[in-house]
Amino acid sequence: MTAPTRRADAQRNAKALLEAAAAEFVTSGVEAPVRDIAARAGVGVGTVYRHFPSRADLIVAVYRHQVEECAEAGPALLAAEASPYAALDRWIGLFVDFLVTKHGLAAVLRSDDSQFEALHTYFLDRLVPVLTGLFEAAVASGEIRSDVEPFAFMYAVGNLCVGNDPRYDARQLVGLLIAGLHR
Repeated sequence: MTAPTRRADAQRNAKALLEAAAAEFVTSGVEAPVRDIAARAGVGVGTVYRHFPSRADLIVAVYRHQVEECAEAGPALLAAEASPYAALDRWIGLFVDFLVTKHGLAAVLRSDDSQFEALHTYFLDRLVPVLTGLFEAAVASGEIRSDVEPFAFMYAVGNLCVGNDPRYDARQLVGLLIAGLHR
């Protein structure tokens, strides 16, 4: 009877750690102190290392978790929003939030750690099909132009999110890019 409770606790702790680490990465970058992540999650530092033996393990898990959340949001928004264009607009907003909160991740992804090598492919494999589905629905409804490839659009959004100057507002520029799709 105790094993299922521990398992539920372990799952809850892992989820709390992923959310806490993501929040710490936003404010402090991927080099955020493990003790701060543990405190935010309400667990001990040992619990962090039990779930994620290395910083690389934690970064990869957070990144994959957030990619999955973004991937799952696409179909949900398409079903919930008033129009495919509205769903596309909201999803791009989530995608931008995902991108602009990855302080320091680009440098880590270029590191020699083998765990990071497959993340970019994973990112594309999960998110390009979601964006393609949103594009196809918005094109079919006549709301957006049909001459823009989803991958090229994603690439453009990604490039617009690379600024680090406080005077630069990626969300505003991405908004202009989305508006340019609208018919």
